[in-house]
Amino acid sequence: MMRPPPRRPLRPRGDQLEKKPIPPLAPGDIRIIPLGGVEEIGKNMTAIEMDGDIMVIDIGFAFPDENTPGVDFIIPDTTYLEANRARVKGVVITHGHLDHTGGISYVMPKIGNPPLYTRNLTALMIKKRQEEFPHLPPLDIIVVEKEERVKIGNFRVHFFGVTHTIPDSMGVIIETPYGRIVNPGDYKLDLDTVNGKPTEAEEKAYSIFDQGETLLLMADSTNIENPGFSPPESEVHKNLETIIKTVKGRLIIGMFASQFERIIKVLEIVERLGRKIVIEGRSMKTNVEVAQLAGMLKIKKETIVPVQEVDQYPPEKIVVLATGAQGEEFAALMRMATKQHKYFQFKKGDTVLLSSSIIPGNERTVQRLKDNIARQGAKIVHYRTSEVYIHSSGHGNRGEIEWLHRKIKPHFFIPIHGHHQKLHVHADLALELGMPEKNIVIPDNGMVIDITAKGTKMHALKETVSSRLVMVDGSGADNVKEVVIKDRVMLAQEGIFVIIAIINQQTGKVVKSPDIISRGFVYLKESQDLLHYVRLMVKRKIEDATSRMNPINFDYVKNILREEIGKYLYQKTHSRPLVLPVLIEV
Repeated sequence: MMRPPPRRPLRPRGDQLEKKPIPPLAPGDIRIIPLGGVEEIGKNMTAIEMDGDIMVIDIGFAFPDENTPGVDFIIPDTTYLEANRARVKGVVITHGHLDHTGGISYVMPKIGNPPLYTRNLTALMIKKRQEEFPHLPPLDIIVVEKEERVKIGNFRVHFFGVTHTIPDSMGVIIETPYGRIVNPGDYKLDLDTVNGKPTEAEEKAYSIFDQGETLLLMADSTNIENPGFSPPESEVHKNLETIIKTVKGRLIIGMFASQFERIIKVLEIVERLGRKIVIEGRSMKTNVEVAQLAGMLKIKKETIVPVQEVDQYPPEKIVVLATGAQGEEFAALMRMATKQHKYFQFKKGDTVLLSSSIIPGNERTVQRLKDNIARQGAKIVHYRTSEVYIHSSGHGNRGEIEWLHRKIKPHFFIPIHGHHQKLHVHADLALELGMPEKNIVIPDNGMVIDITAKGTKMHALKETVSSRLVMVDGSGADNVKEVVIKDRVMLAQEGIFVIIAIINQQTGKVVKSPDIISRGFVYLKESQDLLHYVRLMVKRKIEDATSRMNPINFDYVKNILREEIGKYLYQKTHSRPLVLPVLIEV
């Protein structure tokens, strides 16, 4: 089967070197450099430097927004690590979600392809994704166990298990002469539903912090503004089973493909009840396959049926597990909802269960999804209408975050994983718990944070490493500049105005009336007066500029047209389209 051309990173060019060189790290000091994940959700990556060596925690990506049109995703800027690649001794990946692994294929070759340490399921997911990049050298993946201790260059590292929405999630502990550096990755607490406190197993997992000193905590800030404790995933599993048992007609469940444990539980419930399940969405199918490879999912082959056979079974026997609960345009649910799916459409009697919360910014697309489903007569159940929990975040709420701070009792604190305002809220929590303000640094991407004076002081340097956007799209090119993105934004917002003029190179006269093409600016048939004056203006400006000019400087003439026509269009329309003069000499 032909593979699509591999995507390659598109790095805005310009000065790739730091304006001010980063001061060398003194012997015995420790350096923390967040390269991503502290001004956004996603793109998580942190570099830690000590005794001449560098290790990296996570290499994720972030999805684009309205400011980066035409981009598939964004990865961290690794300019600093590329310049110091000989000192990068290893990478630790905390779990298998793409905001922590998505940049691996693009970043690892640039930083010397160092050994990569992670747990078994995460390793399988990384290998599966790496199959899309057969041209790259193989990764040196070392599978570690919970609480295993390894040496990464001069770093002594060990791990501890954490609860998240994907199995084999782990936190990272780096031992230093002054105490531990702790990064728990993405975590929540597994709560006892009777007393609302962490289970005995959870208490045991964090008992390693009852002894010894923690120098620095770097902790997730995603749900810092949500009060209390998050509902346990076991409660969601129990409620999903009740719904699957009692619903009449076909049940279509939409959720993130990254909700690994929930996907496994749904498949097990469906098989136990003697029903059939249809899996729709590439990422969902891939993760089910990985779960089977890891031995975490053991179901009969006949439990999963292809979507083409869905009409061969009674409606009450069918459960569909699909991607697209965020209303993504090309995901399975939206294709079903808009009747674009080749084999499946909603109908009266169907129940659609959206087992996910709405990611901020996706409100309109999710509403459009629900509207399209409702038009076809299906019933919709989501977390805001359900009387029971049908979704729980994989990130701890404020109660869990506070519990972690009290348990670990760090000397220094750096909030990570979240928009800048969330980092401030997390820092305020640390202050409320008694940490001195001087022991907290709220980072930006590229900030250089040093722990000095034998572990007694922490401060951010005025110098920073490069933190430009590094964009990936499907074109296979690697030379997209920031100006290209700006042009895309301008085209989307203001449109384009193309002027085509033929000029006699001997006389400088315009041979015939200039042609005009407008896209996304004005409707030409309804703007004849404007276009008539623009044509006259173009002819006059060209002939004035080219009089007594031999040979004609076409670049100069284009600049005149771009500036003068742009001013006129703004005066008349208050819009600034991209003015593109095309001059043809005869």
